[in-house]
Amino acid sequence: MRFAFFILLVFCTFSSLTSADDWPQWLGPDRASEWREKGIVEAFPEEGLKVKWRKPVGLGYSGPAVAGGKVFLMDYVPRSGTVSNSPGGRVRIEGEERVLCFDAADGRLLWKHAYDQPYRLSYPSGPRCTTTVENGRVYALGAEGTLSCLEAETGKLLWQRQLTDDYGTTSPIWGFAAHPLIDGDLLYTLAGGEGSLVVALDKNTGKEVWRSLSARSQGYCPPTMITLAGKKQLVIWHPESINGLDPVTGKLKWSIPLEPDYDMSIAAPRLVENKLFASGIGQVGVLLELDPENETAEVLWRGKAKEALYSVNATPYVENDMIYGVDGRSGALVGAQLADGKRLWSTNAPTSGTERRERQATAFLVKHQDRFFLFSETGDLILARLTREGYEELGRFHVLEPTGECFGRAVVWNHPAFAEQCMFVRNDEELVCVDLADASNN
Repeated sequence: MRFAFFILLVFCTFSSLTSADDWPQWLGPDRASEWREKGIVEAFPEEGLKVKWRKPVGLGYSGPAVAGGKVFLMDYVPRSGTVSNSPGGRVRIEGEERVLCFDAADGRLLWKHAYDQPYRLSYPSGPRCTTTVENGRVYALGAEGTLSCLEAETGKLLWQRQLTDDYGTTSPIWGFAAHPLIDGDLLYTLAGGEGSLVVALDKNTGKEVWRSLSARSQGYCPPTMITLAGKKQLVIWHPESINGLDPVTGKLKWSIPLEPDYDMSIAAPRLVENKLFASGIGQVGVLLELDPENETAEVLWRGKAKEALYSVNATPYVENDMIYGVDGRSGALVGAQLADGKRLWSTNAPTSGTERRERQATAFLVKHQDRFFLFSETGDLILARLTREGYEELGRFHVLEPTGECFGRAVVWNHPAFAEQCMFVRNDEELVCVDLADASNN
């Protein structure tokens, strides 16, 4: 009996040490932008990080999701037309939109699901949304509104909706980009159309449960679930206002005007205790105080010129009394006070890497213990500390080449996934797995 107990104890201990975390959706577990896995490098080796594998993929702005030892990714394979970026106009191309599944250990392609999908979009280089993986199913939203539910093991199609057809609308000019959210039995997604800007679907069948809100455009900001005093609210920021909804019924609880330029509501709102921060292009930012008892919202401050930060592509990270994020106008990583939006420091080192102001320069932030992993639009993985005092770079490794374009510069605008003691990231040509395990612990 003692020997059996000892074997069980050793097995459980070994399992806890070697178990790998998943990154099953955009921004990881709980969409917190936090990587909680242990045994991760604390400094980059002089010879650089080890790349475990590289695999060819098609076009796409969407990032990978990792779950159950598999990597899920959307891409696009053009068949005709020219992929060109026109900020103010739509470009038509023909091709296939795909959902791909790879083995996380060696990058082997396990399955793919493809369907014909013409694009008529600005910046038509592939899907925008990271897949959401939950309970053995993969949920994928394409750039023109095709919403698919697939078996994670086999890629078998379980159900599919065409949001533009079902809700009598068109794709936003930059495509459907609001990553679908699953909570309980419901899937929340931006659809569009009168009274159906956001819809809740049964995640198992795709059947509509409720629809809510109207606006001139869907925008690009993912549905965000928050919890206040034990009660959940669904936060929807569209191009006209930010709103709190009952997630069960879709009933509106509160609404605050918040209109970014070009209808570009993109970055997800961030909650700290009962304070909610949201910001976008055009120096549009707000800090709200939410009253959980009366289910109301009050504006504490609105951003002004040279105050706060105004996110575009990357959702900021809010911690205690600080906001860390990339400002759309300057392209700099900024540290600002949550209480009043006052900027304490800024630097372009982890974004464009130049001294110039580069519009919409981008770096994606993920917290790990007392440090941050930043993936820059230059294709670099950066290890840094972010504090009230400033930005301290601890290491940098060039992972892949920027294959996209913005305002004449080469960029890679793809959010990475952190799982299996690795980083998984892609551009328009390849999916890469970078080993981040601390070799000294092996």
